[in-house]
Amino acid sequence: MSHNTFGHLFRFTSWGESHGPAIGCVVDGCPAGISLRPDDIQVYLDQRKPGTSKFVTQRQEPDRVKILSGVFEDEDTDGPRTTGTPISLLIENKDQRSRDYGEIKDRYRPGHADFTYDAKYGFRDYRGGGRSSARETAMRVAAGAIARKILGEGIQIRACLTQIGTKMIDGENWDWDEVGNNPFFCPDKDMAVEWANYLDGLRKDGNSVGAIVEIHASGVPAGWGAPVYGKLDTDIAAGLMSINAAKGVEIGAGFAAAAFTGVENADEIRMQDGKPKFLSNHAGGILGGISNGDTIVARMAIKPTSSILTPVRSITRKGEEIELRTKGRHDPCVGIRGVPVAEAMLACVLADHKLRHQGQMG
Repeated sequence: MSHNTFGHLFRFTSWGESHGPAIGCVVDGCPAGISLRPDDIQVYLDQRKPGTSKFVTQRQEPDRVKILSGVFEDEDTDGPRTTGTPISLLIENKDQRSRDYGEIKDRYRPGHADFTYDAKYGFRDYRGGGRSSARETAMRVAAGAIARKILGEGIQIRACLTQIGTKMIDGENWDWDEVGNNPFFCPDKDMAVEWANYLDGLRKDGNSVGAIVEIHASGVPAGWGAPVYGKLDTDIAAGLMSINAAKGVEIGAGFAAAAFTGVENADEIRMQDGKPKFLSNHAGGILGGISNGDTIVARMAIKPTSSILTPVRSITRKGEEIELRTKGRHDPCVGIRGVPVAEAMLACVLADHKLRHQGQMG
């Protein structure tokens, strides 16, 4: 299997399967001299790990990360610092229940990659989906933590859920401080209560639902990106679309811009404190593939978890028509744990573009 590496100057290669002994990644391109401890990574992994509430999979994984290479500490350094060499990260799998998947060994789960993996490779790892499992995203979060260190404290990346199923937050109630106060990364405390009741019913019915994740990056200076094939928004879209269960990405106003007139869509500009100030942000902080200094805004649509207890029609490897229920421990809304993954992928893209910008412009 190819294409396990993401990025250009800042890049990471992930490895491992959902039910293997461990998962890991190698991060390359991180500049030397950056302070990096396991706790710098762990804080983000703890946001993504399973078993944190009844609204996510009950698989119990501590997701404790180990840094195996790429850092060094001696009496002349204030803690471990990156050496500029590849940083190898490891997370051991502790709570695999492969027996849950024995019944689907020769059966294709609708909505999963079972059929397409078999069509491409001639066989598949049916234990939790192998490489197609969302378990792989833990390493994206780990790489994203290193990317944040490259970006520095001046750039803030944060994400939230704005919609679960048909239930959308009220924009008037948007409060970033509420995101950490509920299990849904929801900025609307009233909607968080409604989502809890809604998902509780779906969970008990063995069903699932999709969601929309919104990601913001503030503090990004103007000038990152390129006008044609290295567009910043192109790479952001690619990074977010590479996340498991992602089915759509939009930047700024996105698809809503198709209904705007030119006057409505124009992000007018004035001067404020000697700097350009955009009066709106339909562009999502990116113009012509290059950051304009405004907040970068992207949204990602996540499909419902395909593993459900409700019987659905499918086929076996031999072409036999069957009805299939998927046993195991699954998220009723995988979009919840997609929030820290989306943050991580945006961080990786921005770190890559920062280094690319410095490489070209000095």
